[in-house]
Amino acid sequence: MARITAGVATSHVPAIGAAIDLGKTKEPYWAPIFEGYEWSKTWIAEEKPDVVILVYNDHASAFSLEMIPTFVLGTAAEFKPADEGWGPRPVPVVKNDPEFAAHLAQSLVLDEFDMTLVNKMDVDHGLTVPMSLMFGQPDEWPVKVVPLAVNVLQYPPPTARRCFNLGKAIRRAVESYPKDLKVMIFGTGGMSHQIHGPRAGLINAEFDNKFLDLLVEDPEQLAAKSHLEYMRECGAEGVELIMWLIMRGALNDHVTPLRRFYHVPASNTAVGHIVLDNA
Repeated sequence: MARITAGVATSHVPAIGAAIDLGKTKEPYWAPIFEGYEWSKTWIAEEKPDVVILVYNDHASAFSLEMIPTFVLGTAAEFKPADEGWGPRPVPVVKNDPEFAAHLAQSLVLDEFDMTLVNKMDVDHGLTVPMSLMFGQPDEWPVKVVPLAVNVLQYPPPTARRCFNLGKAIRRAVESYPKDLKVMIFGTGGMSHQIHGPRAGLINAEFDNKFLDLLVEDPEQLAAKSHLEYMRECGAEGVELIMWLIMRGALNDHVTPLRRFYHVPASNTAVGHIVLDNA
């Protein structure tokens, strides 16, 4: 059967993608960030997953105020990089595993998660930046990707608990798939940041690092936190951290942290990254 071998969480700061695309990764400002992912790039190249379920949020590229789905599962054969106002990123087209995605869709809906199924969708930096951080700059991505977009932009977003439980449902879905697939799940977004208003530039390193501790040791505590607590402690856009709980919910109760990285700043945000072994 298919199995989830590991979970990965990472920030998806758009300026990181620009630094990669413009060849600035060795500049003093950016070098410490990219050095923080070198171990993970080597590790995932050795692990060779067949499929990544990548949890992210769209930034008004595929969706707008005209259509606000809570959970979106991409079921098309491929997804092109989105034009976010300055042209699409020069990265490969994302190739899906449509048969596996269809199985996920059926299992999740029958497990009482009302997924929006999308057969045409461009993917923005929320998805492509984590791919670049983990896989570098290949001509083709070395893994199939199932996009799972979550509304964390427009009120009301799903609760942290709902996201954690969706992760558990994803695990059940994966383990009921009859083909032998090595699956990883990425949770992206965060960490603490706010890009507008009087608290613009907010960084709460204490909260961020406690979140990383609890993600490993006691994710139930994180699932119990309200939107208000996340936004108060780590900024309006810090609520993206609930997407990490989808990743964590898909893993075993007990996991082994293989890599942990935290850096401030990256374009006025905190960058967080963790790799969790699910053996």
